[in-house]
Amino acid sequence: EMSRVLVIPDLHEPVAHPMALRFCKDLYREYRCNKVMFLGDIVDWHAISFHDPEPQCPGPLHEYEQTKARVKLWHKAFPKATICIGNHDCRPQRLAKTKKIPETFLKDYNTLWETPGWVWDYNFVVDDVYYTHGTGGGGIHPAWTKTGRMLMSVVMGHCHSRAGVKWRVNPMKRIFAM
Repeated sequence: EMSRVLVIPDLHEPVAHPMALRFCKDLYREYRCNKVMFLGDIVDWHAISFHDPEPQCPGPLHEYEQTKARVKLWHKAFPKATICIGNHDCRPQRLAKTKKIPETFLKDYNTLWETPGWVWDYNFVVDDVYYTHGTGGGGIHPAWTKTGRMLMSVVMGHCHSRAGVKWRVNPMKRIFAM
């Protein structure tokens, strides 16, 4: 039997839409989902961005505390979940690398966010569908482009302005890009 996957796109906590969690919990129940897949960028890490920070935003420690409180709510709602690591999620690792700090010195995601039961990695395959954040993917239809490279259905986050579903069909197979 195929999985019923609740796909949760980029949240950018602590600034996710105030009703996002309730909406996702409602969808999980309504569609009787049995898996939860976050597409990455669960956290924003604005304070340690490579871009100029907004002066009105909190500093790194305050942002971390706000974000951790929000992530705890998501973890409570979905204690078993799979997370595609996004470019915002891995900002501490990327920043550390620029300062020659080995990744070994940093906390893993489950320790940092107190999310036991969550599995963090860059991509996953569930029922012959490839799930990824999409870091590095661009163009007009990045998920569509990825289906051509992967030769399988693709569900991708990252590109906030590119939404929709496109299909590829041949006599043997149907694949989609979302």
